This record gives sequence, structure tokens and C-alpha cells, in this order.
Amino acid sequence: MTTPEPAARYFVRESDIPGYHPANHVGTLNKRLIGPETVGARQLEVLVGHIQKGKGALPHAHPGIEQVCYLLEGRAVAEVAGHRQEMGPGDCCFFPADRMHTFTVVSEEPVRVLVIYSPPYEERADRVIRPTDVAAP
Repeated sequence: MTTPEPAARYFVRESDIPGYHPANHVGTLNKRLIGPETVGARQLEVLVGHIQKGKGALPHAHPGIEQVCYLLEGRAVAEVAGHRQEMGPGDCCFFPADRMHTFTVVSEEPVRVLVIYSPPYEERADRVIRPTDVAAP
């Protein structure tokens, strides 16, 4: 009989996770809940973001990475591929791989958002494209 793995490998408490300020975002504090360093996940990454009023993600894309945002608290405007929509708690948006997108808080209160990346983004510089990285035609 094999010894079971420690439960800490499967369960994460947000309050135990250190926050970081993601690149290409302003007024944002993220906590990586699910990833290689927390539970050993290799195919996806889950984080919770806390974003201040009027702040959020500047235009960018993730090469080869799909992203989902599920709004928990507050209101935000998401924009992708020329489509723009205001979102509230319980709303979800999808940013396809390689598509420029933005996410901006429009409510008086901060936003709390659950973000899922597949494969993991891990804040690696080679996994983000900014408009200045795209050559003019």
C-alpha cells in the first residue's frame, strides 16, 4: 500500500498565498492559487486578482495561452478582438490565445476576479505580447 500524498498538495487557501503585481497591469495584486509551485499543476494556472477602481490590464496578448476571467466582485469592461462588454459578478469572458485584450475596472469598488490560464502563463516575459511588440504593416 502506498502512502497518500500530503493534503497540502491539493488544497489552497488564498490567505496563505503571497501576492504579486503582474506585468502589463496597473493597480492589480494577483495571488496564484493553482500552479506548479502551489499544487504541481502543469496544464493550467488559476489565480485571483484584486484590481483597483479605474485600473486593470493594459492591451496585451498571450501567445499560445487561452485565458478565462470570472468576475467575483465589482464591475469591469473587457475588450477583445474589437468586442467590448461590461461585466458584473457571475459574468465570464474568454480571451483566445494570441488575441489582444484589455480588462478595466469601472465600478466604485475594486474588482475581485478569478483568472484561468491554459497552459500556465507564470508571468514569463516570453508569454506576453504588447502592442509595441507587433510590427506595423
